[in-house]
Amino acid sequence: MDTNSLKAFVTIVDIGSFSEAAETLHLTQPAISKRLAALENQLGSPLVDRRQRHLQLTEAGSRLLPHARRILDELHNARVALSPDNDDIGGELDIIASHHIGLHHLPAWLRRFNREHPQVRLNLQFMESESAYVQMRKRNAELAFVTLSDDMDNNFVVYEQWADPMVFVSGPEHPLARLTAPGLADLSPYPALLPDTSTATYRVVSRLFLEQSLTLKPQMPTNYLETIKMMTSVGLGWSVLPLSMVDDSIVHLPITQPVSRVLGAIGLDGRTLSSAARALRDIVHGEQIKTPG
Repeated sequence: MDTNSLKAFVTIVDIGSFSEAAETLHLTQPAISKRLAALENQLGSPLVDRRQRHLQLTEAGSRLLPHARRILDELHNARVALSPDNDDIGGELDIIASHHIGLHHLPAWLRRFNREHPQVRLNLQFMESESAYVQMRKRNAELAFVTLSDDMDNNFVVYEQWADPMVFVSGPEHPLARLTAPGLADLSPYPALLPDTSTATYRVVSRLFLEQSLTLKPQMPTNYLETIKMMTSVGLGWSVLPLSMVDDSIVHLPITQPVSRVLGAIGLDGRTLSSAARALRDIVHGEQIKTPG
């Protein structure tokens, strides 16, 4: 089975477009269609339903997809195993980072990485953690720096993790800022400025309110914590933000219920990290030892 044809099949599925998949693989559209057709002829079954407006897998295509990914993973692992074992780390490294980690953690790691391995070309994508998991499943990056999810499946391996303590906050002029010992019941009447309901932070806060049978009033959801901080600072509502983000523009509300999340570096189980990815992972590990949490 030709691995180029498998790569064409997987890329078409992941991108959902023959033309964009061809561009990604630096092929013409007829060429990538020919590779898929050759694979279908070899297997004796269509893999993609071309009659649908949106590209869909046939039953055979759905069965083949996980095997195709594993075959391509093993080919990747073989290339990594046969790479020269020396200090001249080069090539490309695809990584993903959540916006918060990209602003508050990644710069120090990449500054050192670029200094020690200037010959590596970094391809960096910023996105929400939930989207990062999807992109990692599609093999679009080797490492992702994300908020770890409670329901993260066993396709992923966690290389590093650290706690990110969070606190309840409001703007300095908000009525909550004048309370000496506020509780969740005091927060309930006011709008809550929180990330989307799919995020780990929202789930933690929502659970606290449910446990006390209190109403949570989420307003204007956004996953950009800097935007949430700005809206909180001008008094549009209360929020929960990482302790590291608290400054004079917002007030730490001494709510007794602890809130925390776990950040981490993840990869795909069964897919060996390249030497460049291992070098970055080691830098992150060293930095977390020096500055835990």
